[in-house]
Amino acid sequence: MSDRTNLVSRVLPAVGLILALMVPFYLSGFWLLLGVMVMAAAIGAIGLSLLVGTAGQLSLAHAFFLAVGAYAYCWFAGAPGPGGGGITLTGLELPPLLAAVLAVATAGVAGLLFSPVAGRVRGLYLGLASLALVFLGQHLLFNLSSVTGGFNGRGVPELSVLGFELTGRDPELTLLGVPFGDRERQWYVALVCVVVASVFARRVLAGRPGRALVLMRENETAAGVVGVPVSRYKASAFVLSSMYAGLAGVLLAQAFQRVVPEYFGLVLSVEYLAMIVIGGLGSVTGAVLGAAFVTGLPSLLSHYSGLLTFLAEPGTSGVDPAVAARLVFGVAIVAVILLEPGGLVALGRRLRLAVRYRADAAGPGDPGSPPDPVGHSALPPQDMTTASS
Repeated sequence: MSDRTNLVSRVLPAVGLILALMVPFYLSGFWLLLGVMVMAAAIGAIGLSLLVGTAGQLSLAHAFFLAVGAYAYCWFAGAPGPGGGGITLTGLELPPLLAAVLAVATAGVAGLLFSPVAGRVRGLYLGLASLALVFLGQHLLFNLSSVTGGFNGRGVPELSVLGFELTGRDPELTLLGVPFGDRERQWYVALVCVVVASVFARRVLAGRPGRALVLMRENETAAGVVGVPVSRYKASAFVLSSMYAGLAGVLLAQAFQRVVPEYFGLVLSVEYLAMIVIGGLGSVTGAVLGAAFVTGLPSLLSHYSGLLTFLAEPGTSGVDPAVAARLVFGVAIVAVILLEPGGLVALGRRLRLAVRYRADAAGPGDPGSPPDPVGHSALPPQDMTTASS
């Protein structure tokens, strides 16, 4: 890699972070809420990409672990009292920050309890086994009314530290003339979480655990022969993915301010699989890109449905924004599988290589490397360098 490319790869993340820090000063509440939802989904997608793309363990249970994180936070931080529909809610009234940590840990424990199943089966059988968790979770969410609020759901306590609401409006705060309400504060909380989650995932992928997971995905027998404790690594991958989902569930609950059982169904699990496939399996950057695409598209179509005259109103005959978004997801998945299995991140790598070759060819004294005749990277899509990109 040339010095110029190395410099650009170091400067771009810093520029992106600075721009992200400035967003609440310029964008409206709709865009901030959309950004929070995208960042929360990105965290969940990174966890699922570690499990499916890197460790090779198919899971359809991501919606279940998201629900565990969201509802566990509400129960740990919530106060007992009357809920909707005459239901009496229970709660521990713990400090919200402690409740968030315990919610993520609870999701990890749920993943640990399921890990023996993941250690025994793999592939399609593991996917079907994990699917049972979604149905079990839906049944519990509807019927464990004192904890979940049943059909009506449950309100979400604000995340706060020593009385300062990190995701609320109390106390009132104004910076540089901009009122910092709940959406602005949620943006920064989600930004910190997604940066920490991304850096941690990159460290895992670039280190010995990441290499072991890739070897285990390619050949479990070979991994065992070279000393990789396969069962322990499988369990660890499931626990880590579940904790990522739990954190995403806490952030989504803060964004929605109320959690309801219908949201955490099979469709949500499929959407997360779509995120990591479209973005690029086994890649942190791909998970973030896929989350932005799958989470942002329905909201954008709904927001601009007045300009898109071919879209019907929700609940009427025709293609409404939600249906249109799912059709686009389906086309995108088929296109990725047929044309670019590495997803959006591989497509971006092709463009970067093409730009670098043109720049090197135009520069004096450094003709650069010849381009790949078919435009492929020198590394396969699942190589660890790709995975940590």
